[in-house]
Amino acid sequence: MTDSTSSSRTGGQILVRQLLIHGVQQLFCVPGESYLAVLDALHDADIAVTVCRQEGGAAMMAEAQGKLTGRPGICFVTRGPGATNASAGVHIAHQDSTPMILFVGQVARGAKGREAFQELDYRAVFGTMAKWVVDIDDPARLPELISRAFHVATSGRPGPVVVALPEDMLTASASVADALPWQVTETHPGPAALQELQQRLQAARQPVLILGGSRWSQDAVRDVATFAERWQVPVYCSFRRQMLFPASHACYGGDLGLGVNPKMLARIRGSDLVVLLGGRLSEVPSQSYELLAIPNPDQPLVHVHADADELGRLYRPDQAIHATPVAMAAALAQLQPQGAPRWQEHTRAARAEYLAWSDPAPIRIPGRLQMGEVMQHLQATLPQDVILCNGAGNFATWVHRFWRFEHYASQLAPASGSMGYGLPAGVGAKRLWPEREVVVFAGDGDFLMHGQEFATAVQYGLPVIVILLDNAMYGTIRMHQEREYPGRVSATSLRNPDFKAYAQAFGGHGERVERTEDFAPALARARASGLPAVLHCLIDPQAITPTGTLDGIRAAAAAKV
Repeated sequence: MTDSTSSSRTGGQILVRQLLIHGVQQLFCVPGESYLAVLDALHDADIAVTVCRQEGGAAMMAEAQGKLTGRPGICFVTRGPGATNASAGVHIAHQDSTPMILFVGQVARGAKGREAFQELDYRAVFGTMAKWVVDIDDPARLPELISRAFHVATSGRPGPVVVALPEDMLTASASVADALPWQVTETHPGPAALQELQQRLQAARQPVLILGGSRWSQDAVRDVATFAERWQVPVYCSFRRQMLFPASHACYGGDLGLGVNPKMLARIRGSDLVVLLGGRLSEVPSQSYELLAIPNPDQPLVHVHADADELGRLYRPDQAIHATPVAMAAALAQLQPQGAPRWQEHTRAARAEYLAWSDPAPIRIPGRLQMGEVMQHLQATLPQDVILCNGAGNFATWVHRFWRFEHYASQLAPASGSMGYGLPAGVGAKRLWPEREVVVFAGDGDFLMHGQEFATAVQYGLPVIVILLDNAMYGTIRMHQEREYPGRVSATSLRNPDFKAYAQAFGGHGERVERTEDFAPALARARASGLPAVLHCLIDPQAITPTGTLDGIRAAAAAKV
């Protein structure tokens, strides 16, 4: 493919050249005739193309890479059904504040507005999900608009951008100069803001620090750990953001997710200074918007966010600081307390409560497979930098409550609560960093939403390991059903395939695990196989959560009657 900036090139060639300029090394796609000119330009480009089996999976793989790197994940899909299939990944990127660019084929320019074959109005379809939606009609504007897409996806609060590509625009030619490489802009806190924050900390008796959002880095995580150690402040992570602080740190107190430690919530509610760094404290981490009052929190609040529009949007902060997590963390690492902090016992107690809450040893569930012991074995066996992925369902509690995350870029989980995310995310992670181990936790209903991407893992030789917990139901919905409509089970039971045979049929490794003592040798064989693997773990249907049973829910419901 030519890289000349003066000679005439097709739209497809110009587009692919812009991707290279902006540092794209990988992309995910399901091919379509609407962007054949791009596929042709990619033939000679130094970009690794991963061909996926469904557009939702492709978009989730791209989102996962955006989450791990902070650079926009790239996905190409065809028009109409391809775009709507991909919308699940776009929604995840939106709610998880992940940079991502979805390129979508579009009907020819002269056919737009006639409801041509597979035509969609992409601004209408994605307008509430994406930060920006653009339809590029002129190949000469590709450098300008692709550059803008990278900037929009990564600036302020990151998110998805959707770029529509009319089929005939991609084959038309233009002579146009390429854009300059995209760069991230960091927003730094001012000296006055830091001085005010230091004074607030010095005056506090029970401060807490809550970490969330995106735009983090390994250096930022290290800087916040330095600050926490120096100030001895208890640190909590937002929902599915546990990779932002090492669980082994003496100041770590847990995460604000689903079914959280009530002692942790009491500590935050009793705090006299809440510092929220990077996150928005949306519905799940805020415990259905009840942790802090809206718009005026009962606790003094310092809110630090990369997007000025998020400051005061829900919560009126006592101090608002417009800064990115990387820049703010670097500044915090330089703050010095005046004397020993007075809240050290508060921090030690928060730490002790976390350690007791996250210990799987006492957990016993019905059935022959004890997941508490499984989690202990995983913690003892897997490397600390393993990337753990999951979708949505009660099964995810085993990861979020009992796995102790130590490293940045080691967690892939949708804050949006999208089912089917774990396997595509694992494929995206392993494609990005083949040297890292990747383990996917999935439920039986969750897995089959994008189980076909196991074929993608096999095709590209990506030995992800799927720990598939099978209780033959949509467990989370069944739990709520048993509580709200006792005795009226409806539409939540599942009849599942033999997932061991499923994995083997694709050319992967499969194991069936029915007892606790079967798990360790099955895991060892899966890791040694060098193949994508599924460990089909049979869970007693009574074990609806790590600490609750169906019979227990039924008894509680009956007692209310």
